[in-house]
Amino acid sequence: MGAKVVKTVVQETAKSFRMLCLEGFEPPTHGLGNTRTADGLTRHLNILGKHPSDIMDRRPQCQEVQCISRRDAAICESELNEFPNQSRPRPHMQATLTNCHTARIPAAVFGLFATLVASSQLLAAPPQAAGGSAAVYPVKVSSNGRYLVDQRNVPFLIIGDTPQGLMGRLTEPQAEFYFANRQAHGFNAMGWIDVACAGSDYRDNKEGSTPDGIRPFTGFVSGGTDFVHYDLTKPNEAYFARLDRVVTLAAKHGLLVFIDPIETIGWLPTLRNNGLASAYSYGQYLGRRYKRFTNVAWLNGNDFNSWKDPKDDALVQAVAKGIKSEDPAHLQTAELNVCTSSTLDDPTWAPIISLNATYTYSPTYMQMLHSYNQSPVVPTFLVEAHYDWEDVGKPPDFGTPSVLRREEYWTMLTGGKGQFYGNKYTWSFPPGWESHIDTVGVTQLTIWKKFFSSLPWQDLVPDQDHTVVTSGLGTYGTLDTRVSQSDYCTGAKTPGGSFVIVYMPTARTITVNMARLKAPAHGAWFDPTNGAYTRFPEGRFRALGLGNSRLPARITREPTTGSCCWMLRARPAIRSGTSGTRS
Repeated sequence: MGAKVVKTVVQETAKSFRMLCLEGFEPPTHGLGNTRTADGLTRHLNILGKHPSDIMDRRPQCQEVQCISRRDAAICESELNEFPNQSRPRPHMQATLTNCHTARIPAAVFGLFATLVASSQLLAAPPQAAGGSAAVYPVKVSSNGRYLVDQRNVPFLIIGDTPQGLMGRLTEPQAEFYFANRQAHGFNAMGWIDVACAGSDYRDNKEGSTPDGIRPFTGFVSGGTDFVHYDLTKPNEAYFARLDRVVTLAAKHGLLVFIDPIETIGWLPTLRNNGLASAYSYGQYLGRRYKRFTNVAWLNGNDFNSWKDPKDDALVQAVAKGIKSEDPAHLQTAELNVCTSSTLDDPTWAPIISLNATYTYSPTYMQMLHSYNQSPVVPTFLVEAHYDWEDVGKPPDFGTPSVLRREEYWTMLTGGKGQFYGNKYTWSFPPGWESHIDTVGVTQLTIWKKFFSSLPWQDLVPDQDHTVVTSGLGTYGTLDTRVSQSDYCTGAKTPGGSFVIVYMPTARTITVNMARLKAPAHGAWFDPTNGAYTRFPEGRFRALGLGNSRLPARITREPTTGSCCWMLRARPAIRSGTSGTRS
């Protein structure tokens, strides 16, 4: 008398599981330190949708991998035969979705993903600015406090890059080249740009100046003439005119700019040397100057590890409060401590901020759910995680396309309303950065954007109680779990049941409660590596009968070379008394 179960088996054949082995390739040093080797390799791997780190330290495994055989496929197909008969149809049908795979295939190597989407519309029109016309700035918080909207109340999905070092490393023509590139890839935000760059992240910039030598301040407090003794009450007009033009260039390319007024890795000593009054005055200066720019928001902090020290916290907040006193309209947020934090972990920021910035190097869903459940309710987004081309953070992981994809899809299905992508070559702009910005990671972020822009992402509610995915969730893990090693399945749904989305970073069998869907609904797999959809036969499930109780159509898909990830849009059509008829 249990719920009727439909098993939909999706084959992933040897063609899709082919390992890339480069004969004679010697892996570069840890972290791709040998950039010449990495550059040469990238030219070949980009064609194949691979990242250099996808094969780093894994060459010995290539000869051991055995992909799905014909026998494995036959076993899978046998599951499509008749299931036990049911005496009568049940109103709450469940579907068990199976990706066949062999235990010998290392999922970390292939980055195997599958995502389930159930929707009442197979192709929904983009409901927000991320997928259509340019946003009308400034952005603001939605009426329910869960996401951002533009001035037309069109939902604004945050799709940001992190050009932190732009002011200290790029000329204006270089900045325009970079902004145009990011616009072409679908980015709508720059999060964030440091007002000035100095300290441990920019050791070659002793004065925090522009590339042509313009300093940000014209005077010093007592004790020295280095950047940590700059007088914050004496801003240099020429320097801030440069920042004005940078913000204007970003606006030309439709980009929202998150400005970090005084980032805390390098500039906390400067704040301490200036004191509260000067910090507040500096914030007022910024608020007055930039309130006329519609495409501005503010991000305070940056690895602000000492926020629990009341004196340091008060100094950083003094700048933020000074900005807010002159410019209450523009949104603010703050990045707190590495390696895992949320802005509202420090409740004293609540009166200042409008966005809860989630920072983590652990599997994204853990801290994102924490942020989503915090009070007061404000939109949360992924401010920082593993970066493309970098191996940083704890737990460590190289920023491969598979790691980046996990972070992106987990974010959106556990309460996040956007994210800042990061790249070693676009946060610090080292020599040669121009040839390292059109990456597989960026291409897949574009696919991520297009996918979520095709549905009402702003209405997604995390499946925290597991009423949508009832089994096959995988292992939740701990904060010490590496992103690349987590197999946890996340899901989300819209309140009305029009959409259910489930993301699986590895192949497995999951059980989905189809009663959570609003019939009729369509079904199709989506591949996050290339954006391809594969419809079920005739785009729908069939209602199952009483006596026969068999799946009317096999759902078999042989992906193209290089594909490894699938999204399923399911259309249940449950009718009492039917017997194998189509819905």
